[in-house]
Amino acid sequence: MRVEIFSDVVCPWCYVGMARFDAALASFEHHAGVEVVHRSFELDPTPTDRPTDVLTMLAAKVGGSRADAARMEAGVAEAARGAGLPYAVSEPDGFARRHGNTFAIHRVLHLAGELGVRDRATRAVMRAHFGGEAEIFERPALLDLLADAGVDRDRAAQVLDSDAYAVDVRADEQLARDLGISAVPTFVFNRRFGVSGAQPPEELRQALERAWRLAER
Repeated sequence: MRVEIFSDVVCPWCYVGMARFDAALASFEHHAGVEVVHRSFELDPTPTDRPTDVLTMLAAKVGGSRADAARMEAGVAEAARGAGLPYAVSEPDGFARRHGNTFAIHRVLHLAGELGVRDRATRAVMRAHFGGEAEIFERPALLDLLADAGVDRDRAAQVLDSDAYAVDVRADEQLARDLGISAVPTFVFNRRFGVSGAQPPEELRQALERAWRLAER
């Protein structure tokens, strides 16, 4: 059985949702028979070389202040920590995570997929981003994270210096549109149905069980 996870590495609920999916999968009787495939999705498809801080982005999105955005961040942080994840909360006058276009990061994650380490690389980038461990929009930091996850640093640098895997990212995004996916995380079970959002582990486990039953028919 295949589960396709559509996500973006700067999506906090994707970060939480994947951890909850892990918990669901661990409790699923047939977990050894489940193939997990990561699919690219851009929360902000606008090309830019200047990522903004997340509080500025959130404040503009909801029409509030940076303090309002920080309170939203704190809510996500609570959910993340409840899932056993590190989460560094952005503050109006302190640390502020950056947010921006992730097309290049998705391209190099496709290289990670070709090398058989996409899951590990995706999680490493997310953990560093949300845990405040590294600045993923800075090339040296990103290359370090990928190298630690098993991606050859020179090959990753070559991808970032080219348009390699651009077609693959666009194919994932077209697939999302074809499947009617407009928000992430979305978990697609055997192309039969999908579950959107960072749902509780029990709900995701029930989805796994349903998909398994459908596959047996």
